[in-house]
Amino acid sequence: MDSSEQRRKRKRIFRPSSPTATIVYFFSVSKNTNFECVYGRNSTGDDVGVVKEKSFSVDVYGESEFGVLVRCPLPPVNYSAVVNLRKFSGNGLWKESNQTVNSWENVAYAATLDGNTVVVFVKGLNLRPDRESDSSQFSCYFGLGNFEKEGRFALRTNAITAAQEVVRCALPLSIRKTPEKARGIRITIGMLPHIQAKAHEHVLLPSVAKITELKSEGRGNVENGKYDLCVCTMVWNQGSALREWITYHSWLGVERWFIYDNNSDDNIKDVIEELETENYNVTRHVWPWIKTQEAGFSHCALRAKKECNWVSFMDVDEYFYFPYSTPGHQSLRSTGYAGQDSLRSLVANVSSSSPGIAEIRTTCHSFGPSGLNSAPSQGITVGYTCRLKSPERHKSIIRPDALDTTLLNVVHHFHLRKGFRYMNLPQSTAVINHYKYQVWDVFRAKFFRRVATYVVDWQNNQNEGSRDRAPGLGTEAIEPPNWPLQFCEVWDTGLRDFVLSNFADLSTGLLPWEKSSF
Repeated sequence: MDSSEQRRKRKRIFRPSSPTATIVYFFSVSKNTNFECVYGRNSTGDDVGVVKEKSFSVDVYGESEFGVLVRCPLPPVNYSAVVNLRKFSGNGLWKESNQTVNSWENVAYAATLDGNTVVVFVKGLNLRPDRESDSSQFSCYFGLGNFEKEGRFALRTNAITAAQEVVRCALPLSIRKTPEKARGIRITIGMLPHIQAKAHEHVLLPSVAKITELKSEGRGNVENGKYDLCVCTMVWNQGSALREWITYHSWLGVERWFIYDNNSDDNIKDVIEELETENYNVTRHVWPWIKTQEAGFSHCALRAKKECNWVSFMDVDEYFYFPYSTPGHQSLRSTGYAGQDSLRSLVANVSSSSPGIAEIRTTCHSFGPSGLNSAPSQGITVGYTCRLKSPERHKSIIRPDALDTTLLNVVHHFHLRKGFRYMNLPQSTAVINHYKYQVWDVFRAKFFRRVATYVVDWQNNQNEGSRDRAPGLGTEAIEPPNWPLQFCEVWDTGLRDFVLSNFADLSTGLLPWEKSSF
């Protein structure tokens, strides 16, 4: 490869499409750089036949200054799908970035240290869901020395585990004693092209991954070094739902929040900043990679391990609820009134009484539109009160220090290390109200894209009988004539009554998230 080709390969752009008609680019420059998105039928930089658009946003990616993400509009009709970037040089001129565009379907996109190992997140391995794969087929390649100039990977180590989109490798001996030296090193995955291939025949995947060390970004740890209870979620355009969800679960005892932002273009950054100023311990983490929820949860489990004893993995339309938890129902509950910090007390009790339990599974009840045609003004916990009779699935709270080294998960639960087990929480103790089928204007957003890796997007006519889909909706976001009355078999006002009893302002009757919206 000649020097010009090496320079061309040095910086890479990957463009996964987001559901908001944007393209996400990775670009190794400062966040303060101004960008222009350039569309045309040639790549010369000439303005003939070229359309220029302002970039939507620029976001820091990774744990430091490794790079930024530039979001551009999708190309206009009849223009090339290849989108170039121009950056403002500071002397009044725009300079062509001349980056290499690569396929999102085949790339190592993130990497983080975990003890004497490195965990790499990668697309293109095509590994089976919920199964560990043969790690001998994979290796990690480290770009030491002058990699950014020469584009050459200098060291290789064998994979220890490989599953779904996650490969774990040992660190090279030269940096194992001082793992912090690995920070910022470019890394990729090599894989054998066929079963009989030899190690030197590894095919290396393109990579934008640089090794990071996940550090605490919260308000500081508690006295014993860890929070009892944290929550991790992945969202797209859920800024309007965050305040109610965080306010409610903080009352139940959640101390720390990890919000993985999957290409939102709403006001979620502003909402999180407001919550932080109100002493909610919330941090936003840019996670632009499309259909990588399982990998994102694995990444979050690593992030939380240093800070949290327990982590709940749940969505922003899911709410823990303790039945018979209003004062009037206290006599029906042998353990007494489920008051403030009840959820944190529950996990702390499990830790002290059953140290072998590392996962708590809680049953989910799915709620429907409950006769509504527009989003309820008092929030979803008060507005949606009719659900399906039978529960669907479960969600889990896990101990991040007890997870299997593969970090395997299927969104609802993780694989545990040998010697640890899970427990099913009785429905008489707690359930999760899953406000899955909301009013149509809210629900139809699910048709744009499903975030889970192994779940088919609803526009595709595959697996139409999947439990992930709403029954009978097909592949188009067309509202059924009886949507407000769907999924309504049991009227359940328990959580509504609990919220009104414990959160409403005594003088105005307003709920905290209502007052904030006003």
